[in-house]
Amino acid sequence: MAEDAAENKKDKLKEQLAGLFTKIGKLTRLQRLLICVGTFVLIGGAYFYFIYLPRSEELDRVKQEYKAQSEKLKTYQIKAKALAKWEKKMEEVQGEFNIATKALPDKRELPAMLTGVSKAGSNAGLEFLLFQPDAEQNKEFYKEIPLSMKVEGSYHQIANFFFQMAHMNRIINITNMSMKQKTQGPDLIEMSCTAVTYMFVDSSGKEQGKKTGKKKKRG
Repeated sequence: MAEDAAENKKDKLKEQLAGLFTKIGKLTRLQRLLICVGTFVLIGGAYFYFIYLPRSEELDRVKQEYKAQSEKLKTYQIKAKALAKWEKKMEEVQGEFNIATKALPDKRELPAMLTGVSKAGSNAGLEFLLFQPDAEQNKEFYKEIPLSMKVEGSYHQIANFFFQMAHMNRIINITNMSMKQKTQGPDLIEMSCTAVTYMFVDSSGKEQGKKTGKKKKRG
């Protein structure tokens, strides 16, 4: 019975199609052309609305996202180059800072430095009339330690003294210098000045020498 029903449906469908084609065959050429055009328009509209339009919108979204990601990548690349540049600059500054801190004596080295200054004056043939450390002055990460000096000798001896201090392995800055000729002889000069040395202090406010001393005790 199922087979008979299916056959009946096929026969009916064939009859309907035959009737449809018969009706279409009776239409004029223009009517048939309009039906073909309408059919293509209907199919094309359905394709555009249900297939092409969603995919086009998805494609535009992907293009916009790609453009945004590309711009973000360029920004990151610029930042990466700048970061590498600043890291290199930081290494250079850190190296210069390390060199500078080595030139700043800690508390343990100050007596040796004062002895070195005194020895430089003696080697130059100067006579010390005053050799007095003054009060320390606190700065941001270091201390200034002024040393008031008054020496007596010839111009050549004073120049030799400055030459020796300039070649010491620590920073010494000469300020407040004044000279006057002695009455005892035309070549005898009395020179007064302040020799300023520097001592490094870490960020916690502790002197480098104290910190180093603690480490040695722990060892």
